[in-house]
Parts: sequence; C-alpha cells; structure tokens
Amino acid sequence: MEVKAKARFIRMSPRKIRLVVDVVRGLPVSQALTQLKFMKKHAALPVTKLLDSAIANAEHNFKMKKEHLFIKSITADGGPTLHRWTPRAHGRATAIRKRTTHISLVLDQVPESKKKEATSDKKAPAAKPEKKTETKTSTETKVSKPTAKK
Repeated sequence: MEVKAKARFIRMSPRKIRLVVDVVRGLPVSQALTQLKFMKKHAALPVTKLLDSAIANAEHNFKMKKEHLFIKSITADGGPTLHRWTPRAHGRATAIRKRTTHISLVLDQVPESKKKEATSDKKAPAAKPEKKTETKTSTETKVSKPTAKK
C-alpha cells in the first residue's frame, strides 16, 4: 500500500531541493534519514520533515512498520513565484524571482520476497574467503668480494 505526503509552498528553489531529493530516491527509509541527517544542504531540512511526516502517516494510519518502508517516488516541482523588484542604475528596476517548491513523496512497503532476503542476509554473516599464503624459498648465493691488487 502506498503512503503519500506533500509539502507545499516551501520558500526554496526547486533546483536546490532536487539536489537533495535525487540522493534519497529509492532508498529504504532508515538509510534516507541517515543520508539527510549528514547532508550539508539547507534543503535537507524540509525533505527530512516531509519524510518523517510520511513515516508517521504510514505507522499511524496504515499500521506499517518503519523497517519495511522505502521511498517509491519523490519529486520537487515548482510552485508559484513571488515577484519583487530592486532598483538598478539609470532609474531602472530589475525583477527578483523568489521561487517556491511543492515536494510530493510516496512511500511503499518492500515486497515480501525482498523482506525475506533482507532478513536472511542479516542473520547469516558472509563467509570470508581464506587467504592463500605462499612460501617463497630464497636461494642464498655467495657473492665474492673483489680483492684489491697492489
């Protein structure tokens, strides 16, 4: 079952938010939250709040577990632009466009087959291949020292 959440009229340009959104698209929820927590972008804050909201919706409304959720789709689309003006030389004015963004997020559950694979992988640690040790035999050769002739 899909869980949807939206954040609208965020006062940040869609281009800046898309940099963050592209990193977390398709990740499991726990990995996405970790990525957002350590990201050095201001756009990570509204995306984190939206993801937390979607997780809360899934847990409360649909009784889903957080461990089984992943980000199915997330988009950052442009909202309305606020137009402001600033004075310039020779009595002119230049437009300042203050952009807004609408972020939409869809969470979904991991399919049952992948759930079983993920849980079985965690329980059984992977066996490490044994290292082959080679013993090198060194042959000792005697080097004769040159004798000084008088």
